[in-house]
Amino acid sequence: MSSPGDPAQPGPQGGRSTLSAQEDAKWLRWVTHQFEAIAGEDREISLQEFKAALNVKESFFAERFFALFDSDKSGTITLQELQEALTLLIHGSPMDKLKFLFQVYDVDGNGSIDVDELRTVLQSCLRESALSLPAEKLDQLTLALFQSADQDGSGAITFDELRDELQRFPGVLENLTISAAHWLTPPAARPRPRRPRLLTPAYWHNHRSQLLCLAAYAGLHVLLFALAASAHRTLGASVMVAKGCGQCLNFDCSFIAVLMFRRCLTWLRATWLAQVLPLDRNIQFHQLMGYVVVGLSLVHTVAHVVNFALQVHSGASPFQFWELLLTTRPGIGWVHGLASPTGVALLLLLLLMVACASPCVRRSGHFEVFYWTHLAYLPIWLLLILHGPNFWKWLLVPGTLFFLEKAVGLAASRMEALCIVEVNLLPSKVTHLLIRRPPLFHYRPGDYLYLNVPTIARYEWHPFTISSAPEQKDTIWLHVRSEGQWTNRLHEFFQASDPVGFGPKRLSRSLRLRQSQRRPQGVQPQPVHSGAPAQGTVAASKDAIVDLASYSEGPAQQGGEDWACTRTEREAAAPGTASSADLAPEMPSESHQFCNIKCYIDGPYGSPTRRIFAAEHAVLIGAGIGITPFASILQSILYRHQQRKRVCPKCQHCWTSGIQDEDMKLQKVDFIWINRDQRAFEWFVSLLTRLEMEQAKEAEQDRFLELHMYMTSALGKNDMKAIGLQMALDLLAEKEKKDSITGLQTRTQPGRPDWNKVFQKVAAEKKGKVQVFFCGSPALAKVLRAHCADFRFRFFQENF
Repeated sequence: MSSPGDPAQPGPQGGRSTLSAQEDAKWLRWVTHQFEAIAGEDREISLQEFKAALNVKESFFAERFFALFDSDKSGTITLQELQEALTLLIHGSPMDKLKFLFQVYDVDGNGSIDVDELRTVLQSCLRESALSLPAEKLDQLTLALFQSADQDGSGAITFDELRDELQRFPGVLENLTISAAHWLTPPAARPRPRRPRLLTPAYWHNHRSQLLCLAAYAGLHVLLFALAASAHRTLGASVMVAKGCGQCLNFDCSFIAVLMFRRCLTWLRATWLAQVLPLDRNIQFHQLMGYVVVGLSLVHTVAHVVNFALQVHSGASPFQFWELLLTTRPGIGWVHGLASPTGVALLLLLLLMVACASPCVRRSGHFEVFYWTHLAYLPIWLLLILHGPNFWKWLLVPGTLFFLEKAVGLAASRMEALCIVEVNLLPSKVTHLLIRRPPLFHYRPGDYLYLNVPTIARYEWHPFTISSAPEQKDTIWLHVRSEGQWTNRLHEFFQASDPVGFGPKRLSRSLRLRQSQRRPQGVQPQPVHSGAPAQGTVAASKDAIVDLASYSEGPAQQGGEDWACTRTEREAAAPGTASSADLAPEMPSESHQFCNIKCYIDGPYGSPTRRIFAAEHAVLIGAGIGITPFASILQSILYRHQQRKRVCPKCQHCWTSGIQDEDMKLQKVDFIWINRDQRAFEWFVSLLTRLEMEQAKEAEQDRFLELHMYMTSALGKNDMKAIGLQMALDLLAEKEKKDSITGLQTRTQPGRPDWNKVFQKVAAEKKGKVQVFFCGSPALAKVLRAHCADFRFRFFQENF
């Protein structure tokens, strides 16, 4: 066994490094401290204490590690035994670690690993990685790895054969480690995500429009303040400050509404101004301007209070201080002396609005508090008209536009009551809604809408990204993740309701669904009545063991002719239309419901993802349900790609036309989807399968879409508890040409992406200017923004 201080031995990460005596002594002190905290008075660690300390999901590995750490077979681990074992795992050579791995797999200790032992190990690996596969798939994985490693066909894997098998996977032996080794490793200071320095070329590249607008905003305030203060310089410093702030507030309190003109902003996204103005940051600018309004209001109020106090103190005013501040008697203001009382009321309303708009209120299930208090902008505008003599002039144009937009939105959303015609409850509490599409509802990929379901909440409107492609003419898809009060009520409502589609009329409903899928494209769809299905089906979720691999067999094999359009029928469809059955032909499940729930929609509205088709090389990154805007985009890409296909009527030769869409400049698309667990991949696995099938028909150099799938709960190849499983998954994927987890041809990678490697590969492809589009958590957005600044990629974030 290698000594812990041997400088030739690998460091904690498995790579060669030189550890100083000081670092080694620090590690030993840390081990001793942790051991004493766990062992208690008996100075020994039992199996239960060992399991609790390791926090291992599957007891198999905890028991195997404990048995190997317990060198004297006493049933407990002493400090010396623990130090020796961890020294091997942390400082040992790759061969030392390989011997330990072999002992873990050799359950009966006879010096070889038989197929049943390997199956037991792989089953435990699945549980450690939070994976669930059918027993047949586990058998296939076991046989794939066993047959590959058992080179002599003896029916058992020896140490040499295991070593040779591991050497087929580059870097595995050198980086082999184990979570148990890091259990008692001194915690290293985690480097914070490196943020781009202000005003560097990289920072300017990604923020130039925001910086220019901020500079213009600040300059305008300085100008307005200076002009107003200069005009009142004879009245004293306090009045100058109050008038200067008041002039800035005239602009802010009127222009703040412009930032929420969703229809106007959507129109601007289609113009050249989208390249100049930071339209994607309108909400952030709205919030910033709100804080500026409160700050200027406080300064404005304090300046007037100081002025009143000076007047009372000098005797220049016959009124008392409280009369100047709270009454109309002094006659301050242009409407019956209302300036002072309306100012106090305005300040109180502003403070209430800002307090109730804080994230702790909006994101803690109290959206109604934020919504109703935010409607205070109406009395605030009225009070401002009474408070300041010139405010109505500033409000005239923005206020008129604001009320026109509100009137148009109200009329459009209430013009026709729509209905939710199909619902499917997906894993991770995702509710998939299919809404009958209005005839005049035109949108672009990545757009979003506001949804109101009176059955859930009569007055609440919530924004959701449209996950269906614009080419899908019959229905609109929404995927709603249950993360708030309203979304949870929506999920629980459909979870508690009886599935209409699975009753005495199940076969007749199934027949109508099949007929609607096969309806010729030239025939207009009939109205959907209560209980009747909309065209197409939604994604299915299964309560039993997940087997996503079945999706890779293609639509025609999943449900036969009962639930999917055949290829011939799809090719016979008229150009310019696409059915939902064509884009997502999946089996219905017990969570699938046909219904007729009244709803209203307001939209569509544009989002940052509208820029994707104008990019040359687009990198789409979705985290969890953040795939929804990209689902619409990928479906639209698939449809446009199909429209470019040409088939020779004589020889049936298929090729792709070189004609590009005017608004589609894409040369390469990298789609990266990061999920926490396996079941989340069910949401759009059928769509991704179709995309891969279309790409497989193209020549290698003509493929423009590349998929990258990551599962963060899965352990990687450098962990002893998962290396066997990852090797087996690689072998079976190579044999079957599909991933065992999702059924896609793309292999699902364990853990999180290495963004440096990902972006280095993207930059090396040189497919044009790279633009990165992200939808997901704000924490990951900060990391990606910093990496994009390093590589000089444009970064766009969907508000999530």
